[in-house]
Amino acid sequence: MKNQLPLISFTVIENEQRFPIKVKHGSYPNLMFLLKEELSLDSFGECGGVGRCATCVVQAIGVKGKSAIKERNEPNTLELLGFTEETIRLSCQLYITEDLEGAEITITEN
Repeated sequence: MKNQLPLISFTVIENEQRFPIKVKHGSYPNLMFLLKEELSLDSFGECGGVGRCATCVVQAIGVKGKSAIKERNEPNTLELLGFTEETIRLSCQLYITEDLEGAEITITEN
């Protein structure tokens, strides 16, 4: 029997509603795609995940490991829009890995 990856559990908050999420590692290309599909968010992630449009901004508390590091276009995009808090992230730059276990993701109003 193959080793199966454990489910990753975290909470998403949108409009003050809490949604418990359980998902397998890598089952979505990134958090943005998961949020768009699971919560049917309009006008979310318009650039398709390249970290440029900032239409997928979230507050991510409790993200661990390598996922806690902002890379690629994310720091510049957030800075240009005036976001300076460490917990503000582009969901397209957060991958579905164990680093999200126990995290609390709040969808922000842009």
